Amino acid sequence: MAAGTTRPLTFGRAHVSSPAWAPDGATLAFLAEDPAGESQVWLLPLRGGEARCLTHSATGVSQFSWRPDGGAIAYAAEDEAQKPEGEARHISTIHIGDQDIFLRHAVQPQHLWVQPTDAGPAKRLTSGSWSLEFVLPPSSGASPLSWSADGKQIAFARVPSTESGKLDQVNAAIVEVETGAIRSPQRSRALPVRSDLLAVGAALVYHYPREGKPENIGDIYLALGAGGLAKNLTRAIDRNLYTALWMPGGKELLVAGNDPRGRGPVAAAARGRRARSRPRRLVVSGAYGYEVSVSAGGAIALRRHARGPAGGGLRDELGERQAALPDALQRLVALAAHGADGARHLEERRRLRGGRRGDAARRPLDAARARARDPRRPDLLIEGLVQRHGAADGRRGLGRVQPQLPRQRQPRQRLRGRDHNDAGAGPGRDVMAGVAELRKRPYVDAARSAVTGWSYGGFMTTWLLGKYPGEWKAGVSGAPVTNWVDQYNLSDGNVQVRHSFGGSPWKSEYSAAYREQSPITYATAIRAPTLVMTNLEDFRVPPAQAFELYHALKDNGVETEFIGFQGRTHSSSDPANARERTRLWIDWVKRHIGEPLAASGSR
Repeated sequence: MAAGTTRPLTFGRAHVSSPAWAPDGATLAFLAEDPAGESQVWLLPLRGGEARCLTHSATGVSQFSWRPDGGAIAYAAEDEAQKPEGEARHISTIHIGDQDIFLRHAVQPQHLWVQPTDAGPAKRLTSGSWSLEFVLPPSSGASPLSWSADGKQIAFARVPSTESGKLDQVNAAIVEVETGAIRSPQRSRALPVRSDLLAVGAALVYHYPREGKPENIGDIYLALGAGGLAKNLTRAIDRNLYTALWMPGGKELLVAGNDPRGRGPVAAAARGRRARSRPRRLVVSGAYGYEVSVSAGGAIALRRHARGPAGGGLRDELGERQAALPDALQRLVALAAHGADGARHLEERRRLRGGRRGDAARRPLDAARARARDPRRPDLLIEGLVQRHGAADGRRGLGRVQPQLPRQRQPRQRLRGRDHNDAGAGPGRDVMAGVAELRKRPYVDAARSAVTGWSYGGFMTTWLLGKYPGEWKAGVSGAPVTNWVDQYNLSDGNVQVRHSFGGSPWKSEYSAAYREQSPITYATAIRAPTLVMTNLEDFRVPPAQAFELYHALKDNGVETEFIGFQGRTHSSSDPANARERTRLWIDWVKRHIGEPLAASGSR
């Protein structure tokens, strides 16, 4: 890690994830597809040789963990659905609870298995209608499986059912490997938990929202002894942390979370001192969590994104960073990186513009920073970045403004909590304060501004178009949250939305907040030409909200187009559709603010 060198370890695989060192450092385990297309655990000897498939789960492996002695791997796999017989073969009903509208089949529980590394038969440890914690990406990864130091017990996180709306009821549990007996540690939490067991009865490390409030950032806690009081190890770091791994010796932790600028590793001590290392263009896979593993010698294996062959998209590969980390008690090292979606979008924009960002001969880059205070939120400082892309002959080009949170001036926790039950109005004022300041720049044409975004960006785009209708020449609203009641009823998170508003929209005391903070309430005020895009089976932000926006625009005479992409996903990631989405996005903005289209011969 000190040298920042990397080397590829796998080649030619379409999907590779979850690299994990064997305890002796001689083997690397990872997840990859078998010939049937199911994800399995593979073992790669680092001294040479081909990777071999260790597990043979009929439903695929979702995650795994090495036993401390390296003689076995614990893994999580979904139960096989019962095959209907007789007339039942022709019945397609599904029992639905707190689940998304695009549920195609009943979700089966995930349970725990142990597979010896000598290729003996796998042993099932748990069963029941409850499930190990599971996720629907894009989201944080499920809580890791964690062995005790003696290999006799495994800590894991479980949920009471397979309904995605109940994933806020995660709790920690410990299973005896020999007998399968399960117990819940005292003082275990009933909100999102990521558990990591150092030694049963000695130390349990877990992820939990600060002060137990879902709207707060996630911290890493350490509980000592059975039923012992938990200590917040990372309060001084002030980052929303997703991942925690023990370093060799059990005296250090590797924790991961997004840095405000998302540019690279951050070293952090438990007492709050931080030292930024060089970014080195490291893009660790995972938008909400990071796939990393630590060897017995302190080296870190990770999954990253890399450029594929000419004409292809980004590919997944395993890489190794040699680490020589100091052996200081309670020192934490945080890896901060761009999310996978951000990396993919950046790559698509580079290809469409015909080169890399630093290619000054083809696309001069002019960047300026502006800071503005919103008088109604005086302690929140807005930082904006303008990137102006034009040609060498001085033609006018497009600029991109992306408000960013200040790195040092305001604690992340204060910024995160401020938007609780204030989804649109406050953040909207923040954005407009930054835009107003940036428009003072001599090279910014204040009369030609467009607002665009996807997911939350689609929410904020629709909010700004309706609440500030005279400010925009065009808009692109992708996968937009426009109606919080629809989000509560239809999305995969569904009833968990109540944490943002205090309760259910179907209770009179909360219904007004849902309505007032839904952009669709103000959609009749939109005047700017607006492109609406969505995935037609988007379980994260159901497309009914995009349909509502489209009809609100069309029925009020606003120029609009509505583009749908196929697939049960929140954002098409295959290269062809990702590129088409980006092309439509950019062309709409250029068409409506006066910039020539790419087809006319200009960039």
